Amino acid sequence: MATTCLRSRLLILPPSPASPAAASLHLRPPVSTLHLSCRRRNSRVAARAAPPVAPAAAATEEDKEKGRGEGLSPADAERLAEFLRADLPHLFDDVGIDRTAYDDRVRFRDPITRHDTIDGYLFNIRLLKLIFRPDFYLHSVKQTGPYELTTQWTMVMKFMLLPWKPELVFTGLSIMGVNPQNLKFNSHVDLWDSIQNNEYFSFEGLRDVFKQLRIYKTPDIETPKYLILKRTANYEVRSYAPFLIVESKGDKLTGSSGFNNVTGYIFGKNASSEKIPMTTPVFTQTSDDKLSDVSIQIVLPMNKDLDSLPAPNTEAVTLRKVDGGIAAVKKFSGRPKEEVVLQKEKDLRSELLKDGLKPQQGCVLARYNDPRTQSFLMERSADMARRLHTGVVMLTVYSRTKHVDGQMR
Repeated sequence: MATTCLRSRLLILPPSPASPAAASLHLRPPVSTLHLSCRRRNSRVAARAAPPVAPAAAATEEDKEKGRGEGLSPADAERLAEFLRADLPHLFDDVGIDRTAYDDRVRFRDPITRHDTIDGYLFNIRLLKLIFRPDFYLHSVKQTGPYELTTQWTMVMKFMLLPWKPELVFTGLSIMGVNPQNLKFNSHVDLWDSIQNNEYFSFEGLRDVFKQLRIYKTPDIETPKYLILKRTANYEVRSYAPFLIVESKGDKLTGSSGFNNVTGYIFGKNASSEKIPMTTPVFTQTSDDKLSDVSIQIVLPMNKDLDSLPAPNTEAVTLRKVDGGIAAVKKFSGRPKEEVVLQKEKDLRSELLKDGLKPQQGCVLARYNDPRTQSFLMERSADMARRLHTGVVMLTVYSRTKHVDGQMR
């Protein structure tokens, strides 16, 4: 008999950032404004920003006295930033980046790749397109040095050569050096959030790649849309799109009390006896600092809205919209015992505080299996559980989609 194993995730959501001017970040299987696939945008090629132009003349003595001869002028810095915002979304589509904006001897480095010419740089881009079909999401661009701009990004890649087509996710920074003589980019150094050693050649980086190639599987049914904004060695920060849930009162984070109420609703125990397709995961959520006020929730299909859904038959069941927002996520496998989940929540909260994020009170446990799954099934499938994506602990970081990193490194 086939058995199903659990893997759980814990989510902690951080508080709104102090500055409302913080740049917004995009999220995973993007949603309308959030999910902008480079290949899809390609079909509507927008006007490309003009490449940076060389300065008309060397800085004068008067300029130097006023401090403009040492580094990019504000106008040049903004023009280069705007160019990158317009050009980098074409990194992996049929339009491609504008090679005239780069020196012929551009220096490219990431933890496992290096090139020293524009031709090598472009070859690396073509190779990634061929093997991985990447989607690139640019979050921000800012000046970080006299002749340096830094971008923050997410890259999602599917390795098409393996039968299970694993998805690899990298987030990080690109430090773009500028040639003072012609204002072309002469270096591009990538730093990944998921590793400590970003120097070429990084065996830690290579291990990170192979780790993401392993066989894993989540139920092939609909799930809330999100984009990973930051992926570290210990947790992910995700931006979730809004979604609808049916919920009922629960007893504890790892409990199944109320599960029959919410599944009864989608299986036809509602005002119109309508059967609603099952989704994943099952959420149990607490909103208090004692983690005691619990509700159990099932996500409703993305093509539904509150007006079109049938009313519940019982007051024990309610429907509502979750606005989405930014959540920190810690994955784990195996049976989600209460003491295990509480420890994961504590660990995740500590890691976020250490990294400068301030999670809100409460947490969410997301389970990718029926909460009533019997322990003997999980024990028999312990080895498979290590390979199956079965759950996460989630902590709210921001209730709306705000910038995760208030500042760049």
